[in-house]
Amino acid sequence: MDETEFWEIVDSTREAAEGDPEDQADLLVERLVRLDPEAVLDFARHFEARYDRAHRWDLWGAAAVLLDGAGEDAFDWFRCWLIGQGREVFEGALHDPDSLAELLDDFDEELDGDGEDLGYAADEAYEQLTGAVTPDLGLPPRASEPEGTPIDLEDDAALAKRFPALWERFGAR
Repeated sequence: MDETEFWEIVDSTREAAEGDPEDQADLLVERLVRLDPEAVLDFARHFEARYDRAHRWDLWGAAAVLLDGAGEDAFDWFRCWLIGQGREVFEGALHDPDSLAELLDDFDEELDGDGEDLGYAADEAYEQLTGAVTPDLGLPPRASEPEGTPIDLEDDAALAKRFPALWERFGAR
């Protein structure tokens, strides 16, 4: 599976789920079980590589603004959700996290920002296909600390200064 096919699967399941991350995860499992196990592992590698790329302080700060605070678990699930938003939103957020203010048409605080189930979809599909847990994907070890300059996630003034567009749209709750 190449990168284009990966993003096509992400996009088609998001559109079919009408943006609901839990429904998208269910649809993603349904779609992946129609593939062979090696293709599911390829999908998992693409997903995990992007998940690791998004392990950055600036994205954690953006998540803190969008979610009105984001601990470690919330940031993990935010990264899964961000991948689920598709290539344009994901790559745009990596390029400039503050651009999420323009890239996100809607943001429902009750529904959006938490893609935990998306993070498990490939594992679930692989297990359904093979009866076994997903093997090691052969990716480099995950960094323990986010990349970039740390951000004080509790400092509203610093977040507002670093992410002015996000703060204007989502920060003053």
